[in-house]
Amino acid sequence: MAQTAFAPWDDPDERPLIEFRGVSKRFGDFTAIDDLTLNIFEREFFALLGPSGCGKTTMMRMLAGFESVTEGHIWLGGQDIIDIPPNKRPVNMMFQNYALFPHLSIWENIAFGLKREGRPKDEIAARVDEMLRLTRLGRFAKRKPHQISGGQRQRVALARSLAKAPKLLLLDEPLGALDRKLREETQFELMDIQEKTGTTFVIVTHDQEEAMTVASRIAVMDEGRLVQVATPDVIYEAPASVYVADFIGDVNIVEGRATPEGAGLRIDWAEGQAPIAARSDSAFARGQSCHFAIRPEKVTIDTERPDRPNAFRGKVIDIAYLGNISTYHVELAGGQMIKAQMVNARRLANRQITWDDEVWVGFTETAGVVLEG
Repeated sequence: MAQTAFAPWDDPDERPLIEFRGVSKRFGDFTAIDDLTLNIFEREFFALLGPSGCGKTTMMRMLAGFESVTEGHIWLGGQDIIDIPPNKRPVNMMFQNYALFPHLSIWENIAFGLKREGRPKDEIAARVDEMLRLTRLGRFAKRKPHQISGGQRQRVALARSLAKAPKLLLLDEPLGALDRKLREETQFELMDIQEKTGTTFVIVTHDQEEAMTVASRIAVMDEGRLVQVATPDVIYEAPASVYVADFIGDVNIVEGRATPEGAGLRIDWAEGQAPIAARSDSAFARGQSCHFAIRPEKVTIDTERPDRPNAFRGKVIDIAYLGNISTYHVELAGGQMIKAQMVNARRLANRQITWDDEVWVGFTETAGVVLEG
C-alpha cells in the first residue's frame, strides 16, 4: 500500500496545533512582527527562515513565552497561551549555545528537568535511558559535556529538551556552532529524531540549505512579515516574489517587459537582444514590467548554439569550481551576467569550456519563473 504524503495544511478538516492570529510585536516605535497570521500543524518540522532582524527569533520567543504579544493571539492545542507563563506551557526551547551544565554528567543533564518536576526516580531513569537510546548517546552517559564533541553536545541538548515530552520543541539556530560536514550529518539526525518522537519542531535559521533539508514547510520572513509559506520544493521552484527567489539558493534575475504571445510570454530585456520566451500561470498586461528568475542548473552552456527556444551568446568571465559542479559566469551582450551550472563528469584537464571562451547559454520556455514588478 502506497504511503500517503504528510500534508495536513492541505486538509481543511485538520486543526492546527499552533495558530498565530493577527500577532504584532512592537518595541517602542519599532515593529518587529507586523499583523502576522500563520498555522503550524502537529508533527510538522517547520522552519522560520530569513535574514537577521526579520522577526523570526521574536516569533519563537513569543511562542515560548519569553516575549509578550503587543496585539493578537497565539493558540496552542486550542488554548490561547499569551497570558500563560513559560514554565506552564507544553513547550521546550533548545538554545544555540546548548546551555548544558558543565559540572553534571550527560545522564544528569538530561534528567535535570524531570528531577525539578519531582518525577519518581524509576520514571526518570526510564525516560533518560530512552532519550540516550534515541540520540545514540548511551556510552557517553557518565561523561561531562567538555569530554564529548560539539555534535554530541548538540544531541544532549536535544535529548534534555525532549525528555519532558513537550508538544512543541523550539530550536533557535541549533546547528550554528557546528562545522559544515557535521551540520549536514546532524540535520538528518534531527529529522530522524523528530519523526520517531512525533514532536512538532519549529526551527529558526538563516541558513536556507538547512531549512530546505529539514523542513516540511518554510516561512520566509522579511521585516516582520511572512513573504511566503510553502513546502521547500514550492519555495525553490515557484517563489512568490523576487525577494524569495533571490533569498533561496542561487538565481539569475533578468529585468524586462512581458507581453502575452500565444500560450506564453515574450520578455523584452535588452536592446538588440532576442526576447526571452517564457510561460507563466499569472496574467501579464502588454509591456508590463517583470523579473525573469531562472536557477543556474536550468541553464545549459555550450560552444555551439543549442537547439533551445532561448539561446544567447556570451563570454565566460569567471568559473567557480565546486567539485561536483562548476558555475560559469557568462556575460551577455549589454552586460547582463548569467550563471550556468554544469555537472563535472570529466576531470578538470579535459573540460572544453574555459575563461574568455565565446559560448551559448540556453534554457527552455518553462525553466524560469516570471515575477511581477
